[in-house]
Amino acid sequence: MFEASRRNLLKTATLTPLGSLAASVGLGSLLASQTAAAAITPVKRVGGPSIKFSCNAYSFARMLGGQAKGKGSFSLFDLADFCAKVNFDAFDATGYYFPGYEKDGVGVPTDQYIYELKRHAFNLGLGISGTGVGNNFTTADKAGRARDVQRIKAWVEVAHKLGAPVLRVFADTQMRAETWQSVSKGATRDQVEEWIANDIRECANHAAKFGVFIGVQNHGDFLKTADDQISLIKRVDSPWCGAIVDTGYYRAPDPYAEMVKAAPYAVNWQIKQSPNGVENEKTHPIDIKRLMKIVLDSGYRGYLPIETLSQRGGSEPYEPLKLVPAFLQELRAELARQTA
Repeated sequence: MFEASRRNLLKTATLTPLGSLAASVGLGSLLASQTAAAAITPVKRVGGPSIKFSCNAYSFARMLGGQAKGKGSFSLFDLADFCAKVNFDAFDATGYYFPGYEKDGVGVPTDQYIYELKRHAFNLGLGISGTGVGNNFTTADKAGRARDVQRIKAWVEVAHKLGAPVLRVFADTQMRAETWQSVSKGATRDQVEEWIANDIRECANHAAKFGVFIGVQNHGDFLKTADDQISLIKRVDSPWCGAIVDTGYYRAPDPYAEMVKAAPYAVNWQIKQSPNGVENEKTHPIDIKRLMKIVLDSGYRGYLPIETLSQRGGSEPYEPLKLVPAFLQELRAELARQTA
């Protein structure tokens, strides 16, 4: 079928202006440019929605940060114990909190540590819903992007060993006081999207070898809308790349409408306490009823990781040991109500 279509296109190309274009750019490139946007479609799901709750380790960033540096007493093993006690189904073992993680390098934990954590989670009846690393693909610094690609590839293999199905990566600027325009050194949005897609595609091709999904998280200033996120995912054009629907980072008049649009492409979520950023958790808490309806209506089957965040300069102490279970109970109660 494809060969017949290809021959027909070649025949047509010799009779129309398209022929000169195809000859100059190559038929393969022309076909790719015409079909890439249509190649990636929403995830096909059957059986209706099925939801499990996970705890993102970043909720315990302050407690886990010291342990990762060889200080403090709270580790990923302690997080797993906590998750079991409050009845999570899984936890997201974020890469930052593993011994050996390097912010500016490609360090990974030892296999012994990985497998001990995996065994510990299994004995507790917990899944490992995913993991994630830091990267900055909006920068014009090619060497920096190449280093981040290598880090992601290394952590794909860590995720595989953990049994984590998804590795979260960023497509936004992760440098404080910078924007994608400033770090890209004047490149156009299309140029930046192209190099981000090329980098993520390289990571996804590697991830495919290990059965791990690359989840593109909207967390910053480049992917402000679901259309931005979907456009990038389609440009990556890999069945091993999908969306992480971060409910706290769509910068649009109606963030819930963005969630609706992105949900069909979700390979995982990040459920935040406000759709308008951490500074608005008290004044604009997330509408749990509306959120859960979006998730269920999308037919999503999988983990909903939740993430609570400490406010910079907040007047109240941040206590994740109390805050996380309370948020989980609210979400579970609403899920039960809507599926009764």
